[in-house]
Amino acid sequence: MKKLLNLKLLAILLFSGNILLGQDAVNSIEANYNNPKQYVIQELTVSGLQYLDPNQILSISGFAVGDTITVPSEDLSFLIKKLWLNRYFSKVELRYTKIEDDKIWLDINLMENPRLAKWDFTGASGTKITKSNKTDLNEKLNLRRGSEVSEFMMENSKRLIKRYFSDKGFLNVDVTVIQRSDTVLKNAAALTFMINKNQKVKIKNLNFNGNDDISDRKLRKAMKKTKRKSLFRTGKYIREKYDEDLENIITYYNKRGYRDAKIVSDTMYALDSKFIGVDINIEEGKQYFVRDITWVGNSVLPEEHLNATLGFKKGDVYDKSALNKMLFEDDLSVSTQYNDMGYMFFYLDPVEVNIDGDSIDLEMRMIEYDQARFNRITINGNNKTDEEVVRRELYTKPGELYSKTAIMESIRRLATSGYFNPEAFNKPEGVSFNPDRANSTVDLSYNLEEVSNDQLELSGGWGSGMFVGSVGVTFNNFAMSRIFKKGAWRPVPSGEGQTLSLRGQSNGSYYNTFSLSFMDPWFGKRKPNTFSFSAYFAHESNASYWFGDSDQWMSVLGISVGLGKRLKWPDNNFMLRGDLSYQRYTLHDWSSYFTFSNGSSNNLSLGLTLSRISIDQQFYPRQGSEFSIGIQFTPPYSLLGSDKDYSTISDAERYRWIEYHKWTFRFATYTSLTSNRKLVLHTKTKFGVLGYYNKDWGYSPFEGYILGGDGMSGYTRYGQEVVGLRGYENNSLSPIDIESGVNVANIYSKFTVEMRYPIILEPSSSIYALAFFEAGNSWANIRDFNPFSLKRSVGIGLRLYLPIVGILGVDWGYGLDKVKDYDGAGGGKFHFSIGTIID
Repeated sequence: MKKLLNLKLLAILLFSGNILLGQDAVNSIEANYNNPKQYVIQELTVSGLQYLDPNQILSISGFAVGDTITVPSEDLSFLIKKLWLNRYFSKVELRYTKIEDDKIWLDINLMENPRLAKWDFTGASGTKITKSNKTDLNEKLNLRRGSEVSEFMMENSKRLIKRYFSDKGFLNVDVTVIQRSDTVLKNAAALTFMINKNQKVKIKNLNFNGNDDISDRKLRKAMKKTKRKSLFRTGKYIREKYDEDLENIITYYNKRGYRDAKIVSDTMYALDSKFIGVDINIEEGKQYFVRDITWVGNSVLPEEHLNATLGFKKGDVYDKSALNKMLFEDDLSVSTQYNDMGYMFFYLDPVEVNIDGDSIDLEMRMIEYDQARFNRITINGNNKTDEEVVRRELYTKPGELYSKTAIMESIRRLATSGYFNPEAFNKPEGVSFNPDRANSTVDLSYNLEEVSNDQLELSGGWGSGMFVGSVGVTFNNFAMSRIFKKGAWRPVPSGEGQTLSLRGQSNGSYYNTFSLSFMDPWFGKRKPNTFSFSAYFAHESNASYWFGDSDQWMSVLGISVGLGKRLKWPDNNFMLRGDLSYQRYTLHDWSSYFTFSNGSSNNLSLGLTLSRISIDQQFYPRQGSEFSIGIQFTPPYSLLGSDKDYSTISDAERYRWIEYHKWTFRFATYTSLTSNRKLVLHTKTKFGVLGYYNKDWGYSPFEGYILGGDGMSGYTRYGQEVVGLRGYENNSLSPIDIESGVNVANIYSKFTVEMRYPIILEPSSSIYALAFFEAGNSWANIRDFNPFSLKRSVGIGLRLYLPIVGILGVDWGYGLDKVKDYDGAGGGKFHFSIGTIID
């Protein structure tokens, strides 16, 4: 049986670990330094271990069987100290099991720290620990099941938890660790971190010291996200944003020539439990100016051209950020110009060669190297889309000179094609480079992430006082040449980038429409010339029931053929398009919308549109613009030698062949407002006017405008262009002729400003939120047009894109202005859209 040594020996060792001897030896062994005794170790064992290897402990001890030890001694004390310092044990004892003469049998008895079985984070005193908080804390603490539970581990975890919440503005966090024995595993513990965030602190004082040249007000303005508490500012303290703003201060100084500016220190101090003060100590240094700029190593572009690109002249403030932008970052930078001429390996180093007082001389040291050419161009990830469809959009061809702009334009074309996930191109692996400087070549790989963009529409909606059901299908990557190919119908022939759409709407006997459209963006497969064809039929009656009948009806039959050509001048984003269209309207006792109720009208027109599109993707553009100007016109029948008295003929005869000319203008921009390119400003202007050739003939009853609402009348109205303006009832902003009661809007204008922010942008679904301001109006004729007489609205909305459905939208708008003779047209209104963006 193991015996304890007397307490005198414990005091001598001065450690919590103990040397234990048998009771029968207490009298015979004087356990103190005045009477030490030597023993030869006959056996050395380790007991009490559950997880660690005993051989590892024996190795740490430094003793072995056959060694001679002295009891007591510094060596034994040092052994116990070494074991404690490993922090693996909650108890360390050195015991003997047997003593015979000068022989001793020793045992190192240990109790390991418990192992971590599970843990949790819980709020205390009303604190809520969210699922997101727990996920973040697990990443930061990096706890592992089976790891040891020690005081060091628990204290370090508390420190990391406090730092995590401190970065979010909670500077007075209390953390308590509750340790319980696990009920299942032996020598295992469960930890609960009780967290009391206390109140989030806010910044009340924001002071600067050492800023002699730049005022406190300007420096506070330079801090974009960190503000003092005021009537309009929350004063939130978030460490990440605060650190960014410290960098913003230095950037602000650098832009104004203070190249040596630095933040010496920053101090935070509590004013009370709610507010803190912040003192930032700055060393401004001198303000520097550019004195001379020289270029070394340039043979392709002359110094005059390079200086003009740089935009600096003698005496200008030395703005390092502007310098770097025009050297490396801007679309027209020196680096981009060289890259676009094939100089991929071009090297440029701006060196401050001389600093004289407040003046700096710059030397731009360049190595142009040889021009590089594209070698292999690889396409990956196009499992459905033909490689030819991808390659025809690329501006990077094997053997051609390297061009950064060509790569960016290729990416834009692919991103806006609709066949691939545009967000994938924002990742580093979207396009991979393999340069070969020795041979002056570069291999490119476009790593595509294909998306399903075919759409099925099964919907119902309420509009114009009735329910309308819609069914439709759109194949956005159709292959017409494979419709007779065996095995191509899976479920439809695909891969050639064509679009085929079939759609129908119905309200039973009241309203029915059917449409078919086809578009090939590369008609003939050799050049980017578009071909389109569409046909539709619509029938509307005054039947009161789903399956009723009426002899009052209107039908429309239409067909259109279009050709478009991508232009090379002014740039390759321009397109010229022509459309030849024919519609036949047949009215039978139909008094709605038009100035006559019986007869047929024919509309044969030619449309010409010049457009330019440079957006970076379809659903959530972050940059670029859209511009179009177009005219649609018919032959001037009334001017072709007719001597009829138009005052005596009926409207049915007058409009047997419709004549008009119609002008449209549209311009939209997309601008990223933040460095992460998430917050986007979208602006849009639209204008349309319907004209006539003959004043005696007047305006056509067809092709006018209907303004107001969601831009969707619930069903398609042929012969009129529906324009949305949120915050107002559908069709409420178009003037109505008092005598006939028909729509007489022949001119309109509309302006939109939207702020957009993405919630999720994934191939399976994409969502963004928006806030908008809109203004617009319509008029009966050009004489009434007043660009300042607009109906305004504000509101918010959401857009959801699902590949199988298309775009779903919901907006809440508030119309700010009253509408004459239409009570309740404005005010708060919800608007819904399916398959399109409210435009």
